[in-house]
Amino acid sequence: MKDVKINRREFFGKATGAAVGAIGFPYIVSSSVLCKAINVAPSNRITMGFIGVGGMGTNNMRGFMANSDVQVVAVCDVVKTSDQYGHWYKRGWKGPWFGREAARNIVEEHYAGQKESGAFKGCTAYLDFRELLAREDIDAVCITTPDHWHAIPTIMAAKAGKDIYCEKPLSLTIAEGRAMVEAVRRYGVVFQTGSQHRSKEIMRFACELVRNGRIGEVKRVVTSLGPHSRRFPVDIWEPMPVPEWFDYDMWLGPAPWAPYHKHCCLYTFRFIIDYSGGETTNTGAHKFDIVQWGLGTELTGPLEIEDLGSEFPQTGLFDTVSKIHFRARYANGVELICNPEGLNGVAARFEGTEGWLEAGWSTLRTYPESLKDSVIGPNEIHLYKSNDHKRDFLNCVRTRRVPIAPVEVGHRSASVCHLGNIAMILRSKLRWDPQNERFINNEQANRMLSRAMRSPWHL
Repeated sequence: MKDVKINRREFFGKATGAAVGAIGFPYIVSSSVLCKAINVAPSNRITMGFIGVGGMGTNNMRGFMANSDVQVVAVCDVVKTSDQYGHWYKRGWKGPWFGREAARNIVEEHYAGQKESGAFKGCTAYLDFRELLAREDIDAVCITTPDHWHAIPTIMAAKAGKDIYCEKPLSLTIAEGRAMVEAVRRYGVVFQTGSQHRSKEIMRFACELVRNGRIGEVKRVVTSLGPHSRRFPVDIWEPMPVPEWFDYDMWLGPAPWAPYHKHCCLYTFRFIIDYSGGETTNTGAHKFDIVQWGLGTELTGPLEIEDLGSEFPQTGLFDTVSKIHFRARYANGVELICNPEGLNGVAARFEGTEGWLEAGWSTLRTYPESLKDSVIGPNEIHLYKSNDHKRDFLNCVRTRRVPIAPVEVGHRSASVCHLGNIAMILRSKLRWDPQNERFINNEQANRMLSRAMRSPWHL
């Protein structure tokens, strides 16, 4: 890192060191303590750049910008500005509101509202993320791009000394995820995976109940993932002209070249295997993250993965699995069953020898019902406490501590998704070595751990 970056981080450490020493891991310093300690002077703010400012990217940007100790100085997107993001646009948001120019306008209007003059200029919009990463005045970046564009920006950001908040699923492949882990470790940056359900009190409490034996010995975990949340409207499709506001070649990046169609990109990229892993990696990244947290397997993974009769589309543009059904088994014998339906609004159902619980996104169901009133004692397992995923990342940028969803945890949760997809694609029962991250005696499956990248892009 450059000297100016080290000096900023030395200041952050001094500003919060006393509070950190007094509290200790795994508790975090509250945002109010941090802001009070540094007085939120402009020179003390965490400067951030945003790579990817579509629907979720703009939401992330607004969320970070709401923290008074953050200064957004740069945004980046392959879209100039548009209102054609159908998934979000149908919610009633009027455009043009997304893309790099729209994001810059949002930032400058936000800061202008805080000034007596009512005017502000100071956010730069980029087409190429490498220009953003070259700036020495940026402390941290938020990466909210399609899955095939997570690994390369993360590795380059780590090399540039930027702390990183990257959306889930962590990676497109297991090999990319491992490369991201190694880069974050090599360059010593703070990394938070956008698995924000970890920062919900109800999820933390549910996992603490399981980890502390309240349902006895865990035997099985059940979850479900429905079909695509989008349907391709026709079976036969033809290429479309690329919009003038969209750099399609840059959007493709390391992915294989393919003719443009509007349903290839933006939200529905999730259902094309060149760019994502379907609903398995979309919602599955959240659900399997909670499964791993509850089982205490967040730094490893299952030993076996077996297809249970999944289905794939036979026609149309979308080609990721449409009926998700597989089973995994962990070293302690616990089975993970992913069904195609049955548990709407529930991350996971943990079943033990003395009871069960269903950890929902906003509810908790238990048997016996009295489990919900259980108190986790001072000498029991207390999981990392965060009630605000973005604030937790910012706190860790200042304190240099490990956040609630660090890169290895994000990689292992995404790996469960990838393993399930590989088993379903091959319609096989596979044995997995989580330590060496290789399939045992199945070279066809091992070849699916990584993918070739389109020149000139590479890890």
